[in-house]
Amino acid sequence: MGSPCELLCEAKSVRDAEKLAALVAAEAWRIEEKLSRYINGNIIHQINSAKGSPVKVDAETAQMLDFSQTLYLMSDAAFDITSGVLRRAWTFDGSDNIPAKDDIEALLDLVGWDKVDWQSPLLTLPAEMEIDLGGIGKEYAVDRAVGILRSVDNTACLVNFGGDLAVTGPPQSRQAWTVGIESVDLGAAAKLIELRHGALATSGDARRFLLKDGVRYGHVIDPRTGWPVEKAASSITVAADTCTQAGMLSTLAMLKGAFAEQFLDSQSEQYWCRR
Repeated sequence: MGSPCELLCEAKSVRDAEKLAALVAAEAWRIEEKLSRYINGNIIHQINSAKGSPVKVDAETAQMLDFSQTLYLMSDAAFDITSGVLRRAWTFDGSDNIPAKDDIEALLDLVGWDKVDWQSPLLTLPAEMEIDLGGIGKEYAVDRAVGILRSVDNTACLVNFGGDLAVTGPPQSRQAWTVGIESVDLGAAAKLIELRHGALATSGDARRFLLKDGVRYGHVIDPRTGWPVEKAASSITVAADTCTQAGMLSTLAMLKGAFAEQFLDSQSEQYWCRR
């Protein structure tokens, strides 16, 4: 998941808590091993190394690809799972190392879902292009873990994968789960949210950014230009029924730049946006 992952629960005993944690960990590792672009031999590696040949995918992967395509169309190509190759130019480590324009332009030839032939269950990716499901993988894993917990136990639990989280229900010991939205300064909460049901997802540049000549470049890149989204919010948090839905809205809002609030106002979910 590329981030700290945790389970908070009101189990009756340490043993019960360990059993629930084991279920969550097993599902997180299953999804990581299957869908991470960093692991050789999995379905993503097979697709990315197929050199233009069609690859047949399983039903779960097909579902993720369908969802990715939906987001691509909803965002007018601003959300694109082929844009991961731009990481070859950009490293958001807090430095002032802005890549050369020519380096970015060269990579744009390898970006574009419209260049991919997706006829489920067959995916044909042009040679040298890649897909990366990191933009939706964590939220999907959270929802999967919460679903498993609900199916085996009625213990109140909160699953948190790198700040994207969902709960099985309200805790028994208090009225709600208290969740802090991290500030740009790190280590402090910019806002506290009381969560009883559903999920929260946050997109922002608190940890991944570049800073040069007083300009902060957030890690959310517009794949159509190869550059970070202009006038993007510092942080957007969305509450929704599922973590996947919350993550979809927070990401699409970040990609809207200056129009993030306008986009979110047109949705039916509660949100918090910090500039």
